[in-house]
Amino acid sequence: MADTAARMLALLGLLQARSDWSGAELAQRLGVTDRTVRNDVDRLRGLGYPVDAVRGPGGRYRLAIGTKLPPLLLEEDEAVAVAVGLSAGTAVQGIEETSARALAKLEHVLPHRLQRRVNALRDAVSAGPENTGSNVEDPLVDAAQLTEVAAAIRDHVELRFDYRGDRLQLEPYRLVSWQRRWFVVARDARTGTWAPYRLDWMELRTPGGRRFSPRPLPGEDYTSFVLREVAFSGWAVHARIAVDAPAEDVLARINPTVGVVESVDADHCVLVTGGDSVEIIAVYIGMLGLDFHVTEPPELVEQVAIVGDRYRRAVRATSGTPAPGPRPGSRSRR
Repeated sequence: MADTAARMLALLGLLQARSDWSGAELAQRLGVTDRTVRNDVDRLRGLGYPVDAVRGPGGRYRLAIGTKLPPLLLEEDEAVAVAVGLSAGTAVQGIEETSARALAKLEHVLPHRLQRRVNALRDAVSAGPENTGSNVEDPLVDAAQLTEVAAAIRDHVELRFDYRGDRLQLEPYRLVSWQRRWFVVARDARTGTWAPYRLDWMELRTPGGRRFSPRPLPGEDYTSFVLREVAFSGWAVHARIAVDAPAEDVLARINPTVGVVESVDADHCVLVTGGDSVEIIAVYIGMLGLDFHVTEPPELVEQVAIVGDRYRRAVRATSGTPAPGPRPGSRSRR
């Protein structure tokens, strides 16, 4: 019985590693007869593994899609990789509990030597905060919403959803993850226009819309499209910053995904950018190292003044000069 169980595990591993095998190939790899392969395939089916077979001299076998989730056979390095990935998933808002449950189930069945490898790796690694570029909490990842949108993309079905006060019905083409946020690249069939939509700002409505014949984005570079368009539509706060420098100087100092630079003349340009809070924008534009002017939105103007006062007070305190109090009417947002 032990030999049979070991042989069945080996057979299952082969079927999971490659999509299609002939009976002769499996028999040769396992060192058994074709009849033994057929019997072992029947045993796997009895355990819930859907194995498709084509009978005859050239008979072939493949692991098909089943109606339930049977036990999964993993190689040692695969099990460790899955465990590490699930550990990382416990830090993603929205799927922490699900990842932790899956990790607990996996660790429960890992052999002792693999548990030691996983535990050693987990104990040796420290993770910094996921949100290092923002004072705004990361949006929750809704796994059910992700899968629903992905299914609509796969089946070419329009999405119906409410989006920041608007009711939309669009053709979805791609999900793009960037800066710990998910964006849905979609096309408006009525106007032919494309845009990225933040998944955490979407409230899906059911049922979905009609099926559509796909018309992919020209070039089909959806990731670059999202990075380019987010400056206009993907942030909670948007701003146009007048910079006293040529456009080339600004472009040389920023990541292209930060925003769009519009040339005004040989010595001036405008940076169109954004962020999830005015505090983030105020800090980022200060890092340009160039003179700039902010006139809108009012909240950003106020925040730049607060940051400027804070830096001036820091310098005066260092030099021994008494630090003045906050500007009248300003609000400290620590």
